[in-house]
Amino acid sequence: MFFGLFDMLFSFLFPVLFLLFIGVFIWTLFRNIRTWNQNNHSPRLIVPAAVVAKRTSVSHSSTANAGDMTGAHGYSTSTSTSYYVTFQVESGDRMEFVVNGSDYGMLAEGDIGKLSFQGTRYLGFERR
Repeated sequence: MFFGLFDMLFSFLFPVLFLLFIGVFIWTLFRNIRTWNQNNHSPRLIVPAAVVAKRTSVSHSSTANAGDMTGAHGYSTSTSTSYYVTFQVESGDRMEFVVNGSDYGMLAEGDIGKLSFQGTRYLGFERR
């Protein structure tokens, strides 16, 4: 009795969850391609700006390794850090960009200079 109910439930839920997963994957891919295309069609701008904030986001992940005892109990871990800098332009608007680690390290809050960007893509900052 129980296995018949389980089979019926599995035969219904598996295709629904599979299609949901594929749908989310396609939607994410479409959104990323759209952002990339919008950035490519945006003008490259160079504007006076000041660095007003910096932040990082650290993410951790661990994966099981079959037969590999790299980490504790056969798991390996990896850490990824994303770097963000917020700039304020003359109009008072603020824009946050993802930057690489070396640019993040070279910028300090209060720096004033010229910000180069294209859409949501950070191109550089030249300090005055």
